[in-house]
Amino acid sequence: MIQLNLNAVPGDALKVLCLGCHSDDIEIGCGGTVLRLREQYPTCVIYWVVFSAVGIREAEAHRGAELFAGTNRHKAAVLKNFPDGFMPFAGGEVKAVFEELKETVYPDLIFTHNRKDAHQDHCLIGELTWNTFRDHFILEYEIPKYDGDFGQPSVFVPLEAEVCQKKVRYIMDTFQSQRTKRWFHEDTFLSLMRLRGMECNARSGYAEAFYSRKIVL
Repeated sequence: MIQLNLNAVPGDALKVLCLGCHSDDIEIGCGGTVLRLREQYPTCVIYWVVFSAVGIREAEAHRGAELFAGTNRHKAAVLKNFPDGFMPFAGGEVKAVFEELKETVYPDLIFTHNRKDAHQDHCLIGELTWNTFRDHFILEYEIPKYDGDFGQPSVFVPLEAEVCQKKVRYIMDTFQSQRTKRWFHEDTFLSLMRLRGMECNARSGYAEAFYSRKIVL
């Protein structure tokens, strides 16, 4: 296994951009990896952008950013109010948000939705990430859902069991609005990380997985 040093310039703080459609997407898709990056790169700066954070989900998004990115580490979360499920019909406005980000954020690493995600909002954000940030290290995370759109990811981040437990605890404690959904369960999140850990032969048995269209080393 090749270990990469993500600091492009020695001494510079690692800059990470996390993009999510809905209030819990970043946490579910790459929350464990974000927690690991915080440990590995203590000075890292995390930019947190959620495109649909309306009503109670706005407070949940703020709380998720504080727990996962760190109260003093993340830039003030950028929260938008695009309606859930309708983002493709507001594509111009969503693209404008990306254009603003391009002018203000210069990330070393970007986490975003998988471009082949079956959810229409997720797919749009994944496409616009590549359309906007054309010379960046982009990793697309996966979200469990009824559609059954899991594929074969190519990048794995092994995680210690304690990190996985913390991730799941944070998710379940923060996103109370989602608890009525039958898939929103501790076992769902732990099982996916256990499966990906098996696939990459992680020593701990757990990992998060990502899709990478292009990496230049």
